[in-house]
Parts: sequence; structure tokens; C-alpha cells
Amino acid sequence: MENNKYLIELKNISVSFDGEKILENLNLSIKDGEFVTFLGPSGCGKTTTLRIIAGFLQPDEGEVLFENKDMRGVPSHKRQVNTIFQRYALFPHLTVAENIAFGLKIKKMKKPDIKKKVQEMLALVNLKGFENRMIDSLSGGQQQRVAIARALAVDPKVLLLDEPLGALDLKLRKDMQVELKKIQQSLGITFIYVTHDQEEALSMSDTIVVMDAGKIQQIGSPTDIYNEPVNAFVADFIGESNIVDGVMHADNVVEFSGHVFDCLDKGFGKDEAVDVVVRPEDVDVVPKEKGMLTGTVTAVTFKGVHYEIIVDIGGFLWMIQSTDIQHVGDEIGLEIEPDAIHIMKKSKYSGTFGDFSSYSEEFDELSDVNAGVSREDDGDE
Repeated sequence: MENNKYLIELKNISVSFDGEKILENLNLSIKDGEFVTFLGPSGCGKTTTLRIIAGFLQPDEGEVLFENKDMRGVPSHKRQVNTIFQRYALFPHLTVAENIAFGLKIKKMKKPDIKKKVQEMLALVNLKGFENRMIDSLSGGQQQRVAIARALAVDPKVLLLDEPLGALDLKLRKDMQVELKKIQQSLGITFIYVTHDQEEALSMSDTIVVMDAGKIQQIGSPTDIYNEPVNAFVADFIGESNIVDGVMHADNVVEFSGHVFDCLDKGFGKDEAVDVVVRPEDVDVVPKEKGMLTGTVTAVTFKGVHYEIIVDIGGFLWMIQSTDIQHVGDEIGLEIEPDAIHIMKKSKYSGTFGDFSSYSEEFDELSDVNAGVSREDDGDE
């Protein structure tokens, strides 16, 4: 039989809850040793996909293959996977060492082997000397490490991580991102990670799977996803983006915001309506008379490394990131190089994102919702 290079394959997976489609005809292949991140907003189906791989949930339609074997009907404890949730589910009455050894005892491993394995895991997660500490005496970051050590102690082929850093503060999250990537690289096993945090996905992953409304929008490396988004949803979800209506007059020639630009894209129909993406950091501020586009500064926010500048260009608000300060009311010019312009085909997301006037409206809506009702945890998605 032909050797399959993929460790996990999801084929035509569909899932519905109460008549509502949660996943629709999802196809995905994951290689052995890959760090894959499912990224998307709440309710996009990323946790449901993880639960299907884990065996906690059976799809209504489609196949789950693990090393080419059909996993239909195989319960989670018989799959070579282990899962870490945001709530670590550690045993408070057990020590750190006893927590890590829990799965090994269930597997009836011999005591000397368990002791050796626990020491290996403590070294891996930088908790040497913590063997006899009780869980309640540990910080959130240390508890996270114990959960990782316990999950990895049983030698899974795949580690599934469902928003595992969500309960940690920002500094600790960033430290743990680096730590998790190091652990994954040192062990060489497959990590499948769920998050709604785009920075987390960009910094840790080999491959990002961007999801929305139960469908995969794009699969690619962090640089591919950031630099070559396929539609306005991906462009907006991964980083800040100016997304404007444009017309592709010919290969390498696009018109938007009242100006004709050279670009690197080709293969579109003559005068095809398109979405144009320009990242805020790729725009150069120049004197008004030298600008390809001109506009009025409406807001300036200092971000530490750079200024975030909102510019009104013909009624559409652009975001610019620059190390040079501008002032509200300034008339400025903008220069955009051909390689800073990315052209996307029109999609159902066209016209939804990219104008920075929408943020205050979204914030107001969120405030209304939060004032009216308290949302339940949507961990199930």
C-alpha cells in the first residue's frame, strides 16, 4: 500500500447541532511533527474540529483517518492523542509528580519507569525540584506546565491544545508561547492548537488554518496567510488591514481610491472588480504634494514603537503605522509601493472590513450586549 505522508486526514467532515451546521464539508491533512493552529472567532468551528480529532465527538458525515486508519467508533482513550484544555483539570489533592504520573499508572507502567519519566517531564517543562509541591501552591504558569507534562508523559503522537493560554496574563502568555514551541520542536510530535489570538498563531505555527462559519477560509504558513490573504475575512482577522474596492484594469495595474497603481498581481479579468489589501506598516507618509493619495489625519495613537495614524481619504478611513508623528488635522500624502498592494477576488466578506470608522460602532454594540446579558462560555463552539 502506498505510504501516506499525512498523520491525520479529515475528509468531507460535516457536523450539525440542533439543525445548525457547525462544520460544512471540511477537508484537512496534517503532517507528522507539524505545529498546526486552528484560528478563528468564537463559534467558527475550531474547537468542534479539535473534538472530532480527539474522539470526543463523531461527525455526522465524513472520515477521520489516523495514519491511514479509519477512526470511526474508536474512543478517545484508544487514540494516540492527548488534550490540554484552558481549565487544566489538575488534581488538587495530588502533588506535581503524582499529577504527571497519573496516566502512567493507568497504563500500569512499573514504578522505576514512572519515576524516570516524571523526572524527564519535569526537566522538559522547567519544573525540576517541584515534584512534591501541591497544585494549589503553584502559579497559573506553573500549573500550565504541569498540565503539559502530564499530557506528554504518556507519549501521545498528537497533542491537542484548546486555548491553553487563555487564563494567563499577557507577559506569561508570550513566555509560554515560546516555551510550547520549544517543547514541540524538541519532541518532534504533532501539536494541534486552537486559538482566536492571531499573534499567538503567527508566532508559534508551522501551518495556520483560518476558519469562519464552519468552513476553512485559508491554509498556509504564517507568512503566506499574512502576506497573501485569500479574502477580506482573512486579511482583517490576521493583523490590521486597509481593504478597499479596486478595479484590475490589466495584469499589474489596479485602480483604487481614485489613483492607478502598479502592482505585482495578475490573472484577473480586464476591469474586474476586486478587493485591495494594503497593510498599515507598508504605507509611507510623504508631503501632500508628493503623495499618490492624499488625506486628512483624524486620529493619532502612540503605540510605543510606532504611531497609529487614521487618515480620511475620500471618506474612507485608512490606518497607517509610522515612526514619524503626525497631528490631527494635518494634510498628508501617502506613497504605496507595488509589492505592498495585494489583490483579492471579491467574496461574501467584501465591503465588511477595512474601514476604521467601523470600530466605534462595533464597540458600542459590544457594550450594549455586555450590559444586557452575560454570555455563557462558548468553549464548545
